[in-house]
Amino acid sequence: MIVGLPKEIKDNEYRVGLVPAGVRALTDAGHKVVVERAAGEGSGFDDALYVRAGATILDNADEVWQQAEMVVKVKEPIRPEYERMREGQLLFTYLHLAPDRELTRQLLERKVTGIAYETITDRRGTLPLLTPMSEVAGRMAVQVGAQYLEKMNGGRGVLLGGVPGVPAAHVVIIGGGVVGTNSAKIAVGMGAQVTVIDNNLDRLRELDDIFLSTITTLASSSYAIQDAISKADLIIGAVLVPGASAPQLVTRAMLRDVPKGAVIVDVAVDQGGCIETTHATTHSNPTYYVDDVLHYCVANMPGAVPRTSTFALTNATLPYALRLANRGFLGAITHDSGLKAGINTYAGKLTYEAVAISQELEYTPLDDVIGGTTSTASRAS
Repeated sequence: MIVGLPKEIKDNEYRVGLVPAGVRALTDAGHKVVVERAAGEGSGFDDALYVRAGATILDNADEVWQQAEMVVKVKEPIRPEYERMREGQLLFTYLHLAPDRELTRQLLERKVTGIAYETITDRRGTLPLLTPMSEVAGRMAVQVGAQYLEKMNGGRGVLLGGVPGVPAAHVVIIGGGVVGTNSAKIAVGMGAQVTVIDNNLDRLRELDDIFLSTITTLASSSYAIQDAISKADLIIGAVLVPGASAPQLVTRAMLRDVPKGAVIVDVAVDQGGCIETTHATTHSNPTYYVDDVLHYCVANMPGAVPRTSTFALTNATLPYALRLANRGFLGAITHDSGLKAGINTYAGKLTYEAVAISQELEYTPLDDVIGGTTSTASRAS
């Protein structure tokens, strides 16, 4: 298979889809890897490293997309990349389609096989390709929040850990999954008062054990959320419904009770955000205010620490990329039901139900599509 590695073009996105070691693994398995010139420089990997790993360097993105049977990326394609996608091509990346109607339309019209990192599952039912970036984003959320709480950055002027004789800041984390747990680790480590809200009582018990009762846990309800954020200095949105739009658990009306100068970091922004006033921002223009509450809603937070993020991401994605390359698309999904769960679009059909529900579009089970397109899919692989 010919595997393509284009340079990311989203605002201040410095990650890259594969480290050189990942390229070596693919070329050792007999595949050809084409890399756009300077694709890895933002993560500290120059072209010479990719050449040494067996890659061919191409001058521009058009050439990479044109040659590649499978494109390995980090972030979802944006407008300049739409024209480069073609029928039957495998696109292996984060897609986050639920809030993105235009990208969904483009993938369907161009009959691209869209394989979303964030909906692939493992035998335990967890999301192994989403986990590493959730870990990064969860840890970043607290350090970003601490920075924006500083007065010169627009916040309340509160030190997260306080000092003797002065209370520590109150951090409220909505969601106790991977993002929420990693946020709690950093917030507790910095000395903050931490409250985690979740609708899963068993998860709250686990978190209470993990943190040895040093955090407050609350069962989720609109009353509990409103009461908690009314005393918060930093609010972290960490809610995930796999593949679907995040539920908006904090309404605009609730913001009236939040202290002026408090900071919201909505990590759920990739799926539309769990706070009603959330809209996606960029690293170039990361914040805005609603009702005197500072919002940080950057949709590619881990792109700010690309070297760490690229290594962490490739550790998780490479085994799946190898399966797709070695077995071909149909062979890979036949032998791995978790990988099959990552197929969001195929042969012009929307094959992930949560996305279809979020966008009120027709859902077609993948098995129903494969029956009539086996020969085409095999050639595309």
